[in-house]
Amino acid sequence: MSGQSTTARGQQSLINLPENPVVYLAVLAALVSAGIHLFLAPRVMGFSQTTGILFYLNGLGFLGGIGLLLSRYWRRELYLVAAVYALATIVAFFAMGGRVGTMSIAAKVAEAVVVLVAGYLYVSETPS
Repeated sequence: MSGQSTTARGQQSLINLPENPVVYLAVLAALVSAGIHLFLAPRVMGFSQTTGILFYLNGLGFLGGIGLLLSRYWRRELYLVAAVYALATIVAFFAMGGRVGTMSIAAKVAEAVVVLVAGYLYVSETPS
């Protein structure tokens, strides 16, 4: 799954860039969703503090997932966690009666890409 990079002293680096280029599609999609949520969060806070906080947390959750994905701590099973997280975000949008607009459609498409790519990567990678 990932290249094992080491430091000059032979210690394993905290950063572990994936070898599979498909992973970067998931990273890009997660960045799009995170960016949209973090951009809209202050606006949403104006009319619903709870929803605004959820926007902040969702954006930070996607960024945290990217950080984990690019670290030595990433494991194949976490692709399933990423897929469920992105799917939960899509379901929450509809369950909470989210307004459909350009930004929401872009975010949901990006999240669907995360679901599909994470599922593909889970199935295509051999267990360690």
